[in-house]
Amino acid sequence: MESSGEMVPLPVLMESNYRACTIPYRFPSDNPKKPTPTELSWINLFANSIPSFRKRAESDDTVPDAPARAEKFAQRYEEILEDLKKDPESHGGPPDCILLCQLREQVLREVGFRDIFKKVKEEENAKAISLFQDVVRLNDAIDDEAKRVENLIRGVFAGNIFDLGSAQLAELFAKDGMSFQASCQNLVPRPWVIDDLDNFISKWGRKSWKKAIIFVDNSGADIILGILPFARELLRHSVQVVLAANDLPSINDVTYDELIEIVAKLKDENGKLFGVDASNLLIVNSGNDLPVINLTRVSQELAYLASDADLVILEGMGRGIETNLYAQFKCDSMKIAMVKHPEVAQFLGGRLYDCVIKYNEFLG
Repeated sequence: MESSGEMVPLPVLMESNYRACTIPYRFPSDNPKKPTPTELSWINLFANSIPSFRKRAESDDTVPDAPARAEKFAQRYEEILEDLKKDPESHGGPPDCILLCQLREQVLREVGFRDIFKKVKEEENAKAISLFQDVVRLNDAIDDEAKRVENLIRGVFAGNIFDLGSAQLAELFAKDGMSFQASCQNLVPRPWVIDDLDNFISKWGRKSWKKAIIFVDNSGADIILGILPFARELLRHSVQVVLAANDLPSINDVTYDELIEIVAKLKDENGKLFGVDASNLLIVNSGNDLPVINLTRVSQELAYLASDADLVILEGMGRGIETNLYAQFKCDSMKIAMVKHPEVAQFLGGRLYDCVIKYNEFLG
């Protein structure tokens, strides 16, 4: 479903007390004209990403004078971050992770870039598509349902490692998919920093959800080898699955258009995903253009499809941890992500590359 018109709240979100920012950057008692230590550490985190973004932008051969424009982006975004350090109320501040992401995207677009990760996304997707059947076959071979669900969840974490378009899938995954399985097994040992896996698995055996909305994250291994095998398992259990993907490119997040193309390539001539009927798999444009999300601003199409959802899943650090870890819903919900920033690990009291699976059952 295409996205059009104004943005609306997700109908299953409990809006009272909702704030799309998990980590408090500042408190009411803080001096509005002076950056807080938390604001400074996050501004620095975004500043540290400038060289890698500039490098990606320089090599964007769809844009004339890419190196000069990339330099312009780097200078302009750095100036904005320096301004925020001097005056947190500049540029629409005080800053939070949504604003810092918005400003970065805005500057990239202003200087003429639309999708600086396009090439690496295409490469990642092609490699992951070639491994999809192997990963699914390995999961299907696990007879014990609880173990199979655990393996699928581990697959979501393993896929989510490959962030920011930096994954070299060819080296990481052997052709038989075994090294993807190795990534699943090499996750930090449990218990994870937030670990509701056992609770989720026990509910899986006893609950029959009718419709799941999954907010997806990155291209490549993340969507193709992590989320889609999990979504396929839900389809096997007669759950309607709605994958909500970004409207516009942002970092290496998969977009709505890209996801439609990926799923079309994975389906066989009978519309099946490796033997599983995929007629109940829907893809919707979330209306979002950032790697984080404010759930009071989604597309009308997504809101319509989500009105009768009984399970909401937010995947990835940006959506699942940084903006919506404490979001409450009028239905069951799960936040699932790998911790890839030291600042997030510190806030949660966990380790870098720790895992978060936060499952909340709605008891009405």
